[in-house]
Amino acid sequence: MIERVERRLAAVLAADVAGYSRLMGADEEGTLGRLKAVRKALVDPTIAAYRGRIVKTTGDGMLVEFASAVDATRCAIEVQRGIAAQNADVPQDVRIEFRVGIHVGDIIVDEDDIFGDGVNIAARLEGIAEPGGVCMSDDTYRQVRGKVEIACDDLGLQTLKNIAEPMRAWRVQLDCHSIAKAQLGSPAGQAPALALPSKPSIAVLPFQNMSGDPEQEYFADGMVEDIITALSRFKSLFVIARNSSFTYKGKAVDIKQVGRELGVRYVLQGSVRKSTGRVRITGQLIESATGAHIWADRFDGKLEDVFELQDRITTSVVGGLMTHVQRAEIERANRKSTSNLDAYDCYWRGLAQHVKYTKSGTDAALAYFRSAIELDETFASAYAVAGVVYAVRKQNLWMANVAQETAEAIRFARYGMELDQMDEAVLCRSGFVLAYFAGELDLGAACTRRALAINPNFDHGWQNSAWVQIYLGNHQTALEHIRQYERLSPRDPSLTQSKLQSAHVHLFQGHYEEAAHLAEQISSERPTFAAGWRVLAVSKALGGDVASAHVATKRALEINPSQTASALASLMPLRRSVDVERLKEGYLRAGFPA
Repeated sequence: MIERVERRLAAVLAADVAGYSRLMGADEEGTLGRLKAVRKALVDPTIAAYRGRIVKTTGDGMLVEFASAVDATRCAIEVQRGIAAQNADVPQDVRIEFRVGIHVGDIIVDEDDIFGDGVNIAARLEGIAEPGGVCMSDDTYRQVRGKVEIACDDLGLQTLKNIAEPMRAWRVQLDCHSIAKAQLGSPAGQAPALALPSKPSIAVLPFQNMSGDPEQEYFADGMVEDIITALSRFKSLFVIARNSSFTYKGKAVDIKQVGRELGVRYVLQGSVRKSTGRVRITGQLIESATGAHIWADRFDGKLEDVFELQDRITTSVVGGLMTHVQRAEIERANRKSTSNLDAYDCYWRGLAQHVKYTKSGTDAALAYFRSAIELDETFASAYAVAGVVYAVRKQNLWMANVAQETAEAIRFARYGMELDQMDEAVLCRSGFVLAYFAGELDLGAACTRRALAINPNFDHGWQNSAWVQIYLGNHQTALEHIRQYERLSPRDPSLTQSKLQSAHVHLFQGHYEEAAHLAEQISSERPTFAAGWRVLAVSKALGGDVASAHVATKRALEINPSQTASALASLMPLRRSVDVERLKEGYLRAGFPA
């Protein structure tokens, strides 16, 4: 006779202490004392107050069962906010911070213990939560929607370790001072709101290509990019970055939902029709909260007048938003890198190839940028972006001739900066390239600082600056710049780069568990991205998990067998010798060839 297994539906909460191994390595007695104190004073009483049952504890974590998803969520929020308040005056490197995952599902009960997918999923969600954060499954979200007064970020489908199917996950927004209060009871399919910035905020959605020719997509996209760039030069505006706006490309959008998801008051959408030497651009500016049309217009002209049409759109949008903007500022925002339409066409084709982040894409991008430069030798933006393409090639070990391409990158960066020292994109990109290739870190920092003073809305400028600050060893500043980038581009599909930067910061700070946690996310999202496997290997090796490090190293070498410890350690122009030595030691411990 088969023994019947006891099952029941439950809300399962899994929690562990972020960076526990590091904390114990630094101070065993102090860490245990602080953990016991926070559990006794806050965690255990809160669990009891919300009718939770602590199923079991480990050295750094616990598994808790609740009969109600609402109780589990409220308990998690109260615990995390309470710990955050207690940590306000505690140094970052000794803080006790929990990661929490919550799932509602079927569990198997065996005496006082629980098992099954319901438990496993909660544990995996805890693994993708941020330190001090709460991550919940879609099943939990549906149960608490409308019952718990808190906002959540939709993380989309997540591939969880040892869970067969990808699962949708949600991140609870816990900082009530920096986010707009919103309820989980918003209609299905609506992501909760980001807080509106203190100044007028706008997102420019991809314009619809009405030309009937898919090859002209790059032209419509380039048009929108230039409008975003022009608007972003106004310091009095908050402008969402192109990469986040373009996540809506090809989709039927709800303007109110876009406003909530991007945290903007206004949305600009439109269309481009290009044919027989003429172009027609339509645009409409909409208030996202109400759906009210603030401004709408149509612009017709010859193809050679495309820059004038863009200027007219930008001026009209700004006029609709801010009547007090001075005409001199509008004229400055309308400044273009080139007046040569053929060069502009090559430039945008090059960018379309660059964002593929493949070796063949970089080959094609450089060919287009060189063509743009041949057509217009004063096209500063083409020089600057070409330098960044060379950096991508170096980072991925794709260079055919390292010495020649390095010299070319430096030459392009210097010449681009000579041509235009008032264009924030040229300054940021050229400054980063000179820091990366020539080791001119102070110059790179000065260029990015000046560029961001000119245009604080330039999202990739904050990312460029973060790399330079990492090279300098200014890790806290680097983290601040990463966060600024992520706010300007909250839905950027290429946030992998930010995670890579954050992982390096934690690595150099000795926070190996946090670095490995981010690296695991990168490797899951982009399994063919060698840099993700490399930082995972180094983090695991320096954290003492050599077996896992060797697995990550094997994956990295499968992608590019030519990687050696000495070559990889030289990829980053690090100023601090301690950072250089830490990286070298990590690669060697991880099993990379010397």
